[in-house]
Amino acid sequence: MIYLDYAATTPMTEKALAAYCEVAKRYYGNSASLHDLGGQSQYFVEKARQVIAQALNRNKDGIIFTGSGTEGNILAILSLALASKKGKHIISSQAEHTSVHAALNTLERMGYRITKLALQQDGCIDIGQLRAAICEDTAVITIQHVNSEIGAIQPVEEIAYIAEENNIFMHVDCVQSFCKLSLQAHVDALTVSAHKIGGPKGCGAIYINPALRVPPLVPGVTHEKGLRGGTLDTPAIVAFATAVEEYHYEGNHYESLRQFLKENLPKSCRLIESKAQLPNICGVIMEKVEGQYVLLKLNETGIGISTGSACDIHSDSGTKAILSMGYSMEAARQFFRISFGQSTSVESLQKVKKALTAIEEAVHKT
Repeated sequence: MIYLDYAATTPMTEKALAAYCEVAKRYYGNSASLHDLGGQSQYFVEKARQVIAQALNRNKDGIIFTGSGTEGNILAILSLALASKKGKHIISSQAEHTSVHAALNTLERMGYRITKLALQQDGCIDIGQLRAAICEDTAVITIQHVNSEIGAIQPVEEIAYIAEENNIFMHVDCVQSFCKLSLQAHVDALTVSAHKIGGPKGCGAIYINPALRVPPLVPGVTHEKGLRGGTLDTPAIVAFATAVEEYHYEGNHYESLRQFLKENLPKSCRLIESKAQLPNICGVIMEKVEGQYVLLKLNETGIGISTGSACDIHSDSGTKAILSMGYSMEAARQFFRISFGQSTSVESLQKVKKALTAIEEAVHKT
């Protein structure tokens, strides 16, 4: 299959897979155990923690390993909200990942007020609207770095400055941007995931500013400084760090692929452009054809794409980003996503062009 769904997940690299197998076979002790095998496992966990911290340019003491980006977002957002003494108002966007909305829904049931900002037509948050939404009791701002559906890069550096200026906790979902874009601004929490960069599924991490007094969501658990329960998956954590160390984002390669796709899409297709763009994520709308149909027809020809975030695949409400930008429900249901990886070639996109053209011709015949 021609795989063009890298925004959903990436294959494990050979080095990451080898590291996983080696650690699983030889260093299988529980990292919390006091015997030698446990100590060996703990040694590798701490080395990996340092690798993640260096990649994020953050304090190693703030890195907490999680089971996924989804768990990380929920844990980070709830922790910041409960740690804040300012009040019960949260600012986010309408286009966040499903896990962020899940955390916000939980907080809403706990009495928090949630403000969800729309995206502008350029795919980005309006900074003026964000400033206007801030209240005396605003406790947390949580905004994604890169949208997983259209690849729009949000102005999180500027938003982080505004949050710090107003003494508001700031969380950034960096799952799509980790190792691709840097984030130098001060933030109180952020989320990353292994399987977006060639690491294993079921492993992620959050950074929470170690200077904060964060109450545990489940009092009594002992792992990861009492913030997350459960035995650490040492092989996955080491494989995650291995993937980070060898990852290189081919920005120029992806820019050229995106340009080729844009120039070769059938006339009925429209590439969603953003003010600031991660080029390997391409959101497309095909007139008169549902994205789900495009996905199925391309799958028949051996091409794997998606209709948006894999976590939203069973939703019938269209993609959040497109709707937030002001597109109609009909347009949202005509949306599909093509996302590139290091092995994606122009030849692959030529086959996509051929398949999409065949769909367009079939629609016009009917």
